[in-house]
Amino acid sequence: MTDLASIEALLKPHHLAVMGGFSANADPALPKDTRTLLLIGPQEPGFWPHFTLQPEWQSGDPDPVDRWSRRVIGQVACTLGAKAVFPFGGPPWQPFYQWALRSGRAWDSPVRLLVHDQMGLFASYRGALALKADVPLPPPPAKPCDSCAAKPCLTACPTAALTAKGYDLPACHSYLDSTAGINCMNNGCINRRACPISQAYARLPEQSAYHMRQFHK
Repeated sequence: MTDLASIEALLKPHHLAVMGGFSANADPALPKDTRTLLLIGPQEPGFWPHFTLQPEWQSGDPDPVDRWSRRVIGQVACTLGAKAVFPFGGPPWQPFYQWALRSGRAWDSPVRLLVHDQMGLFASYRGALALKADVPLPPPPAKPCDSCAAKPCLTACPTAALTAKGYDLPACHSYLDSTAGINCMNNGCINRRACPISQAYARLPEQSAYHMRQFHK
């Protein structure tokens, strides 16, 4: 069960999908004997309604998304005889940003945030599967920013906290503390939402609001 279709079938009931991967032969940064690394992310539409029915969310305990990810992706890894790795739980932290770039399905966007061919500027990974088998992957798509003439991400941020020069974190938090920042707090970062691919990804505002609250504590 180490072909891509079979792995996707195991992830589908959890509203997860393979969001990229790469051949990882002899990569010292990965678990021993890893031959393929698959990056796992939310499959939309439907991820958030599914997740909020899970015991990790219902319990009201801290870090429900991480705890759910560890349980579910860990179970899939066991089924595949693979090892699950996660972007949380450090230090040390796993290099998910570099892995995303290496997958060929995510790139450095014009505003320096990670942009994914399916998730847009809502790019996120709940974990990864380190497999001991070679899993053939489809060829990577073209970088979507290259054909995006408008590039709304460069001008959407009302405080210019996100620009081609980088990310002004204090300016972002200051804006979120203001009345005007309620839009971002309740619906997600307006800059991330401006990306045409983000808009097609069908991520619910409720999910973005939860992550904004975690970000702006």
